[in-house]
Amino acid sequence: MDMHLRMLKSAILIALPLQTRAFTSITSFRPFLATNTSIMSSSNAHQQHQLQPLFKRAKLDALPASTKTIGTHSGSFQADEALGVWLLRQLPLYRRSPVVRSRDPSTLDKCDIVIDVGGVYDHSKLLYDHHQRGYDERFTSKIRADGSVEERCTKLSASGLVYRHYGKDVIREHYPSLNGDLVELAYEKMYNSFMESIDAIDTGVEPIPSPQEGHEAVKLQYVDRTGLSARVGRCNPRWNEIDETTGKTPDADARFEVASSMCGDDFLSMLTHIVESDLPARSYVETAVTNRHEVDPSGEIIVFPSGGLPWKNHLYELEHQYKINPLIKYVLYTDQAGMWRIQCVSVEGQAFENRLSLPKEWRGVRDEDLAKVAGIEGCTFCHAAGFIGGNKSYEGALEMARVALKVGKEEE
Repeated sequence: MDMHLRMLKSAILIALPLQTRAFTSITSFRPFLATNTSIMSSSNAHQQHQLQPLFKRAKLDALPASTKTIGTHSGSFQADEALGVWLLRQLPLYRRSPVVRSRDPSTLDKCDIVIDVGGVYDHSKLLYDHHQRGYDERFTSKIRADGSVEERCTKLSASGLVYRHYGKDVIREHYPSLNGDLVELAYEKMYNSFMESIDAIDTGVEPIPSPQEGHEAVKLQYVDRTGLSARVGRCNPRWNEIDETTGKTPDADARFEVASSMCGDDFLSMLTHIVESDLPARSYVETAVTNRHEVDPSGEIIVFPSGGLPWKNHLYELEHQYKINPLIKYVLYTDQAGMWRIQCVSVEGQAFENRLSLPKEWRGVRDEDLAKVAGIEGCTFCHAAGFIGGNKSYEGALEMARVALKVGKEEE
């Protein structure tokens, strides 16, 4: 119990601003360990209040509409240029700028900045097209766990080029208090989580790599048409669509504005998640990782002071950073009702494959029946898929993890 107290205190202290740390006492966490969450909730609320100035999205100022024009192509539109226009409009220079949609060079020449048309990429001239022969601009390379470089699978689309040059400024507009390191981290995460798929879809990159020689091609089991690029595509007037009020084909420029706003909503939704949820969670995960041997000598079990925080991507990144071996198998945390959960860590890059699932004998069994099967008091459930289980106490959840480790290694 004392070890767990120390770990919980460390997890909170590392995330609190320096000026608030003096007010945090280890005694604050004893009621939490007795399943009374009121003190923990109060401490978390105080912590979140302290973080608000840093992690709260600002309301953009009410600047008058810019007179500068943004040019892009006419005809059917895609998420690429719709998003690119929205990104530019977040900047004071192009706030609420009018958009000219044309393929006429003489018309586009009069625009202050042009994206996704014209056959030229030249940042000095504010021209951002990606369709020209010989074009091969890509985002910064990924760094693999072994330190080697992995080139991006896709070239930058027009919105990717806009993001390359103006993405950090867009992030600062919405989060002006973020420091340089956090802006860099948010910038990288936004590309990995949001922008890269826009680039890949627009430039025609298949989501599944081509099969190696002698191997069969992997086929998609289902098609997803709910993504942003597909939704933007459906904003275009249909080939046979007639506006009932005018009796004419719907205004494509007006639909473009709808699509651009849609792209902005999705971009901000992801950015808000990254900056206001994902970044603050990292310190908790790092504390849990560095303290893992205090939880169990194996180093394969970690504990969070509470559930709900996004931890998976942070865990993978930190395992690479600290070169952790063996990899972490189980995560313990409390749910909203105060029950302790044991959750399996999935294989990196996989949604449903666990590094080490809970024992087969436990799966689908609940309460006293599970306690008897597992030989552990306080068990509440084990999911039929074996990826998560529960216990009434921290000690019970930890014992479930230890037994699951032992059983799993015996079966290997």
